[in-house]
Amino acid sequence: MNERERIGKRIAEIRKERCYTVRQLAELANLRAATISNVENGKFSVGIDILAKICDALEVKIEIM
Repeated sequence: MNERERIGKRIAEIRKERCYTVRQLAELANLRAATISNVENGKFSVGIDILAKICDALEVKIEIM
C-alpha cells in the first residue's frame, strides 16, 4: 500500500467513524463527492489544500511524521 492509498483509507475510516456519507463529507468540505471518493480509493494524489479542507470537515489535524 502506497502513501496515497494509506491516506485515503484513513480518511474513509474517520469519515465512517463520524457517520458521514461521501456526499455529506463533500458538502462539509466544499468539494465534489467524486473528489472525496477518488481520494479515499487512492486514485487521486491529494494536494495540501484539498487535504486541509477534508481534515477541517472531519475536525482532525494534519500530522506529519
